[in-house]
Amino acid sequence: MGSTAVEQDGLVIPIINFSDFLSGSPESKAATAKAILTAFQTSGFLYLSHTPIPPDLLTSVFANSASFFDHGEDFKRKYLWTTPDSNRGYSAPGREKVTQLTKPDEVESLREKVPDLKESFEIGREDEPGHPNRWPELAGFREVMTEFHRRCHELNVEVMRAIAVGMGLAEGFFDGFVDRGDNTLRLLHYPAVGKERFVDARPVEGTVVVNAGDLLARWANDGVKSTIHRVVEPPPPKEEGESEEVKEYPARYSVAYFCNPNFDSFIEAIPGTYGGEKGEKKYEGIYSGEYLVQRLSATY
Repeated sequence: MGSTAVEQDGLVIPIINFSDFLSGSPESKAATAKAILTAFQTSGFLYLSHTPIPPDLLTSVFANSASFFDHGEDFKRKYLWTTPDSNRGYSAPGREKVTQLTKPDEVESLREKVPDLKESFEIGREDEPGHPNRWPELAGFREVMTEFHRRCHELNVEVMRAIAVGMGLAEGFFDGFVDRGDNTLRLLHYPAVGKERFVDARPVEGTVVVNAGDLLARWANDGVKSTIHRVVEPPPPKEEGESEEVKEYPARYSVAYFCNPNFDSFIEAIPGTYGGEKGEKKYEGIYSGEYLVQRLSATY
């Protein structure tokens, strides 16, 4: 059903063939669902192979992303990110700082001490009232990103169905929470930086890296993990005779798809994740949209 992509310092991240869930036998479907849930419970991460997303579409997404970021600042700033409620548009280097802090003065202090060098472009669903996407004037960009957003939403629905099966719930338990697609497609560009030390989650051709995320961990009453992570650029290829020491990582382009429950969904501990030996609910219920705005307000 799968193999291991990462096994380092006690962290194991499996590669899971998702076609076994989508079109396999009942037995392989159940086993795949269990493997997905187990990965989220242990490392919080997994690689999915054999997803329905066409490779040529993914190639086009990266090409269009690079095209946008290759433009000058004057062009990109015409599409600036504005508010947490909208969460659409361009974020320049230094604007964002991902943190668990919530007080504005503490976040600003951290941003000044350790600035974030990446730049990003956020794309939401097309039909959210009052929050249109900020489409750049680039031929084909909107069409490619809209189609990719749609395909990723379909995959999100299926992954949530696998989680439900793995938890012993009805397969469609999460359908009403994720059917609207209140998700964010995020294009990222990381400039060249100095060498850093972290556990490597190496790229695997034809796979999608999936992590559980903070809200799913909260939804599962901490029954799954939201593992702290960061992006570190891969080392450049060394020329013959060069030193083994890597002094600089090259620039990198990345694409992330952030999956959220429908913004008007009330999120509280999933049945079966609390009570008895599992203890009480650890978190108060919260609306998905309210939670996202809180996190974005701290980030930006």
